[in-house]
Amino acid sequence: MNAIQQIVVALLVAVGSFFLVVGTLGLLRLPDVYNRMHATSKATTLGAASLFLAGFVQYGPQGAGLTSLVGIVFLFLTAPTGAHMISRSAQKMGIEFFGDAEWPDED
Repeated sequence: MNAIQQIVVALLVAVGSFFLVVGTLGLLRLPDVYNRMHATSKATTLGAASLFLAGFVQYGPQGAGLTSLVGIVFLFLTAPTGAHMISRSAQKMGIEFFGDAEWPDED
């Protein structure tokens, strides 16, 4: 493994770790389910994708590297779907927004 590849892997791991920490802080600090869902789905998707991409750069396009690419695709397909289902479930349960925000009118 050459020096440039090591630097790219280290940067991707650092970026991924940063986004995962930000998503975790959002989960702990934000006031309602909608804000928490947004923090965890957006920030952690980027964080986990960066870590998967670091695995791809580390191992190459075969074996574990291919598994990393499949993980990225799976993550980008399932994370928005899960966040949407959490949001819709909270809405149907009658959970209100924090503050003065409200659902848009359905015309």
